[in-house]
Amino acid sequence: MNKVIYLADLRGMGAGQAAGAPAVRRPPTGAAALPPAGVRPYDRRGRPLRDLRISVTDRCNFRCTYCMPREVFDARYDFLPHADLLSFEEIARLARIAAGLGVEKIRLTGGEPLLRKNVETLVALLAEVRRPDGGALDLTLTTNGSLLARKARALREAGLQRVTVSLDALDPQVFRRMSDAAFTPDDVLRGIDAAADAGLAPIKVNMVVRRGVNDHQILPMAERFRGSGHALRFIEYMDVGSTNGWNMSEVVPGDDILARIGAVHPLLPLPPGHPGEVAARWRYADGAGEVGVITSVTHAFCGDCNRARLSPEGKLYLCLFGSRGHDLRALLRGGSDDEQIGRAVAGIWGGRDDAYSEQRGRADPAPASGERRIEMSYIGG
Repeated sequence: MNKVIYLADLRGMGAGQAAGAPAVRRPPTGAAALPPAGVRPYDRRGRPLRDLRISVTDRCNFRCTYCMPREVFDARYDFLPHADLLSFEEIARLARIAAGLGVEKIRLTGGEPLLRKNVETLVALLAEVRRPDGGALDLTLTTNGSLLARKARALREAGLQRVTVSLDALDPQVFRRMSDAAFTPDDVLRGIDAAADAGLAPIKVNMVVRRGVNDHQILPMAERFRGSGHALRFIEYMDVGSTNGWNMSEVVPGDDILARIGAVHPLLPLPPGHPGEVAARWRYADGAGEVGVITSVTHAFCGDCNRARLSPEGKLYLCLFGSRGHDLRALLRGGSDDEQIGRAVAGIWGGRDDAYSEQRGRADPAPASGERRIEMSYIGG
């Protein structure tokens, strides 16, 4: 069986379920729309809520062309005022409520989360949150790495466990073309080294691949991180938001990425590490580590998606490609107690049936007329 066929098998051929992964549990027939507080909710497709991604700011010091193109996100762009953002205490309260509903993992995102002043204070608050069984949450953060060298130690001491770092090229000119920022690959690499030294490991390195722009960096990136102990993830260029000028012709399929690497360094498939894992993982046959591909475009994995996303000002979104959020800030600031907010979150999740990546290319999976999909810089990846 060759690599291309096997990746298709891994990515669920219709159902979006990775081979070997546990079957998606279905809620019991006749389950209440609003389960009791503390009971894990399931959506209309039987997907549990396990992962909460929290965007702490919509600002970033990069202007990546696939996320925040400068012609849109310029000096006149209306970013959220600080007063509109959830406070660290409000975020921690929602995290405690979410943990009571079965959330096991929290990922801090942005924008660039390290731009949020004293973000390590938030990390410390989240590190104190416990699941119903008394265990700590899996607490991670995604960053462009530009500020990581100066923040890594404080983040680790506050209780952060791991980081994911975005790096789209090793060539300085290609990096600049992708990021449109006055930083270099060396700045990011120094951040990765600092995170490793601080104990924020294992580190994941994410590369968004765009045909004709940086796809010639696939092999150099693979070579750079082989044997490093860091896990490299290649991400298909996605149609998130409505400002990045996405075109299917610029997508390099995950199958092609694996074929390029495998032609030089043979690869063997790895089973999913946990339910709902977004990357199909492969290890080098010679034991020099692993790579992964995130194939939202060519091999949808909606079938076991267990992620919700919280925006900087407290709106809960159920899909990266969504257009409507549910206002939790109004509940936080309107006197609702934790049980009321928990029931509201459970009810929101219980009504979910999002499957945009599976629907892409059909008649018209776009939002209703007049609505715009949320931007990645606002809600995180």
